[in-house]
Amino acid sequence: MLEFGTSPADAPADVIKDTTDATFMADVVDASSQTPVIVDFWAPWCGPCKTLGPQLEAAVTAAKGRVKMVKVNVDENQQIAAQLRVQSIPTVYAFHNGQPVDGFQGAVPESQIKDFVSKLADLSGDDGGLGEAIEAAEEMLAQGEVADAAQTFAAILGEEPENAAAMGGLARAHLALGQIDQAEALLSTAPDAVFNAPELEAARAQIALARQAADAGPLAELKAAMEANPDDLQARFDYAQALHADGDIEAAVDQLLDLFQRDREWNDSAAKTQLFTIFDALKPQDPIALNGRRRLSSMIFA
Repeated sequence: MLEFGTSPADAPADVIKDTTDATFMADVVDASSQTPVIVDFWAPWCGPCKTLGPQLEAAVTAAKGRVKMVKVNVDENQQIAAQLRVQSIPTVYAFHNGQPVDGFQGAVPESQIKDFVSKLADLSGDDGGLGEAIEAAEEMLAQGEVADAAQTFAAILGEEPENAAAMGGLARAHLALGQIDQAEALLSTAPDAVFNAPELEAARAQIALARQAADAGPLAELKAAMEANPDDLQARFDYAQALHADGDIEAAVDQLLDLFQRDREWNDSAAKTQLFTIFDALKPQDPIALNGRRRLSSMIFA
């Protein structure tokens, strides 16, 4: 399997460490110019500290080197605690580029701890190489190197199971290989944290369109049927599906917009539903999606 970033087993030994009044400058202020540093002020007698500390350590470990954590025992290091005006514990500060940038006091929910660490990790601009790996996999997929793209996306998920971009990419790779069932099964197992992520919703829309394409009728025959009776909305809808299956997405959108304008309530608003499925399957900044959404909105609010 391909490997990216740093696993907990081989993480640098100084990702989580204790510091003192004498070493605080080097361990926190100087070190934060390279990597954001979380400082946990605690004491052995502090009950909430015994819960907060391990939760912080777990979240920092999960960040795989993008954040460091330094622990300060205030009983033994009163000077630095006084300088930073630590009045109660637990107190947590976050340092970046030599300056405190965030912090909180007291016990907080674990979800808030994870969010705190995640936001700080984003400041580092370093995701262990996963971002570059995703870009490389997307390029492979665009170039038709589908098997290599799938392997890379799978490797990223091995490192970070909640990476929505990688999971959506792997699903799209399955689709490119004609493996619709595998793509659908993959998305059904997505962790709750990313189950409704935009990347996964886009892949689900592509799966729906792929299943439609498999059942699409002959393009020429459907076009002839629609032209023979322009008021036959089912024929127009079927023709739009066939156009999309044939790769002419813009023409499919045009036909669906025409159908919506003729009868927006037809077949439980099927035209609008199909349009949203197509838009969701496209990239957010795709010109067809942008223009189509504008046109649809102008019709809805006219």
